[in-house]
Amino acid sequence: CVPRPASMPRTEVKKIEQNVANMWKLHSDFGVEKEPENVFMAIISNRYALVKGTQMLRDELQLAFNSPSYRHSEHWANIGDGIMECGADLTTPSVLTTCGYTMCGDRICQSLALKRYQTMVAGRFGSMTESGETKPELFFATGGGTDSGPTLAHVTVGHALDARIKDNLYSGNADNFFLCNIDVCTHCGHLDIGSENKADFLGNTYAKVGTIYGLAQESELRDPRPCCGAIVGMITNFNMHNPVHVRLRSDLGEANWNYLAKNDIKADDGSPVKFLIAAAIIAIQGMRNTVDALGPGGELDERGLGHMTAQVQVNNVEGKETLLYCARSTVYGGVIMEQGLGTDATKYQAVMDGHNVRFLYDGKKDFPIVTRTYAMAGAKVAPAPVQQVANEMSVDGSKGKKNKNKQAGQDDSAKPVVAAAVPAVAEAGEAAN
Repeated sequence: CVPRPASMPRTEVKKIEQNVANMWKLHSDFGVEKEPENVFMAIISNRYALVKGTQMLRDELQLAFNSPSYRHSEHWANIGDGIMECGADLTTPSVLTTCGYTMCGDRICQSLALKRYQTMVAGRFGSMTESGETKPELFFATGGGTDSGPTLAHVTVGHALDARIKDNLYSGNADNFFLCNIDVCTHCGHLDIGSENKADFLGNTYAKVGTIYGLAQESELRDPRPCCGAIVGMITNFNMHNPVHVRLRSDLGEANWNYLAKNDIKADDGSPVKFLIAAAIIAIQGMRNTVDALGPGGELDERGLGHMTAQVQVNNVEGKETLLYCARSTVYGGVIMEQGLGTDATKYQAVMDGHNVRFLYDGKKDFPIVTRTYAMAGAKVAPAPVQQVANEMSVDGSKGKKNKNKQAGQDDSAKPVVAAAVPAVAEAGEAAN
């Protein structure tokens, strides 16, 4: 096969458009500490909605259509032509999937939640080797989030979608597409105090406070320590010569850094939460940076769909983690849609439910779907079903109301958004920030 150019003539792919529209009708609960399985099931349901009605291609053996050289491979000599029968029939509506994940390399993160992620999420949507092992893209940036959103997007797409595979996939059926799943995660410690008074690493003593966010205890045999140390250090003792501090502060935003560095933000019961807020914002901004590379940056073409999430792993003693689901986003056909917490630290309010937190954002616990658009070669208007969903969603989650003042991304702490190309869609949401 001759590799097809990256910029291909647009094909009307109705299945992908309808699946995106249907996914956005599913409810997700953001800003609440939950068991990892609960968050992962929400992500799984979204992604199965996106591939509904297709055969999912993730097993390398399904790609046997791409390489007749298998017949002559010494490794597969005992199988003969049988290996070619593993190749997928691309005349059937098909989707090629891949899965990428980011997390801090801190050893406290390499326990239950990560193992559950690899089994539950990556095990369903990541690529699979010929021997049946899952091989997701795993990136361990210090502090979590992303070292570089454009690089994360480029390698995750590039490793999965070879030129010849793309040519065969796209030419097999008009409904065939590529799904790139990326989950951006940071982490923050969660230390339950009980009735005992404890001093944190800043020397502050908290009496009768249930939880301190930003401290973690790996074991009952160890003392509490800052967690995530990179995020805590960036806020409390910023070092301009430390590239990790510089990157995290850039993703956090200057206005947020100044606000969090100068204020002790507390939940309704007095529990300090500012480091958890910082971790959430860094994860969300990392998600947005990567989404912008997938869509406006051109990593995905008109048959490419991106689904991304932002999460904070909350580290408890002995690996009993919870997850804070911060936001979800899709990028497809010139339209970016997002839902969840935003990136303005001043709008976060924390309410404790026992020893777990719920964040309100701008006074709300239910979050609208917001949209922004980007110019895409060959795409003059947004896909009709996606545009219809965006136009129906209001700032309070009901139908029929619109706020035309802002688009997602417009606040002091977020990166500038790409100029709108489809005003009808851009009207649908207010600022996520």
